[in-house]
Amino acid sequence: MKIVFFTSILFMCFQNVVLAQPDTVFSLNNYLQGVKQYHPIARVANLFIQGAEAEIRSAKGEFDPNILYTNYQKTFNSTNYFYYNNTELKIPLPIGIDVKAGVEDNGGNYITREVTTGQTSYIGAEVAVLKGLLIDKRRAALQQAKILAKQSLQQRNAAVNDLLLDAVMRYWQWYGAYAQKKMYEQFLNIANNRLRLIIIAYQQGDKSVADTIEANAQVLNYAVLLNESTAKLNKAGFELTDFLWDENGMPYLLPEHFIPDTTALLDYFIPLQLNDLLNIASTNHPEIKEYTYKLDGLEVERKLKWQSFLPTLNLKANLLNKGYNALYKVNDIAFLENNYKFGVDFKVPLFLRTARGDYQKTKIKIEQTRLGLTAKKWQLQNKVSTYYNQNRLYAAQLQQVTDLTKSFETLLRNELLKFNNGESSMFLINTREGKLLETRQKMIDLQTKLIISKFQTEWAAGLLL
Repeated sequence: MKIVFFTSILFMCFQNVVLAQPDTVFSLNNYLQGVKQYHPIARVANLFIQGAEAEIRSAKGEFDPNILYTNYQKTFNSTNYFYYNNTELKIPLPIGIDVKAGVEDNGGNYITREVTTGQTSYIGAEVAVLKGLLIDKRRAALQQAKILAKQSLQQRNAAVNDLLLDAVMRYWQWYGAYAQKKMYEQFLNIANNRLRLIIIAYQQGDKSVADTIEANAQVLNYAVLLNESTAKLNKAGFELTDFLWDENGMPYLLPEHFIPDTTALLDYFIPLQLNDLLNIASTNHPEIKEYTYKLDGLEVERKLKWQSFLPTLNLKANLLNKGYNALYKVNDIAFLENNYKFGVDFKVPLFLRTARGDYQKTKIKIEQTRLGLTAKKWQLQNKVSTYYNQNRLYAAQLQQVTDLTKSFETLLRNELLKFNNGESSMFLINTREGKLLETRQKMIDLQTKLIISKFQTEWAAGLLL
């Protein structure tokens, strides 16, 4: 009767395999949130964005107003040869025009005729009419800095996407080691209980000494497997700590009472179809967007290089006035006719070799980047397809192994009933139980591979953010 009772308890344990829940479940979501916020690689990735913002600030500095002051004077043998004082405010505008205003105070016995003596003031502008009219180095630098900020965001996203995949794989490898250990604990507990009952039956003359030896051998075998699984679990836990960092940037060890969240195994299904994943990978993957922004930056460079084919024609004009009020007579026609300073700078290269060479180099860069973008799209699509198909294959295999496990459980149950009736031996029970153990191991391996392949598919599509 005791053996029959034990047999019923044994199969209740086998039919309801539930991993024991200790005090604290370390959920996958909390784990990944901590990785994204505190892991050094994630923090370094965030610095990409800060660096790009600094580039924008630096580029905008080219449009900052400038105050210039110059002073030249010469006195020799008590003779005041000349003195020049010029204070100027220059404001570069983002439309390719430099506006300036200034005051001068010049004099001396030998002052140059080009300079007006006394106190004067002026307001004027300098305009690029041909080369630099549509774009120049300052405007190109600002546009490229803004594009770089968007590109840096995608670099950050790509780095975090890779980091999270590594973190997820470590988490589920930890789960696999934990599940294996709990399984061996369960089998060892059942084997110990069975050994005690067989010893009692042997003492009562119902079982042979060979049965006790077989039962004891099974206990020893499970004890060895449990020790090995404990070592693997400890190793997996230490590997998981590579991703555990606090808000102060300090690493910490995984607490012993933490266990993986086994309910997350139910989230192995990929909600999107393969075609949708391929479209997302081809358009929204961070590495694809990074290439796109890189092409945008090169397009700005191409437009800038194209300006080198145009002649340089800069117009400079100042309205002049006596005293320190340049606009005092701005509505006086005679003022416009007589009080001005005008100039033209013109330059044209005869062979345009520098312009042609720089423009060709930029076009080569664009073509190289486009080819790289095409290759990257194809590579990502292949990865998405591979991991997606693996996920579907693992799901089918897991169903097959689950059905196989049920079959071995039935065989073991029947073998135990025969053993209770004196029609079998512990050797056959151990054989049946060994097959069940193998299928349970395969189930855990396939569960781990299945959930990892789901995250690998999302990683390939750039969705692990």
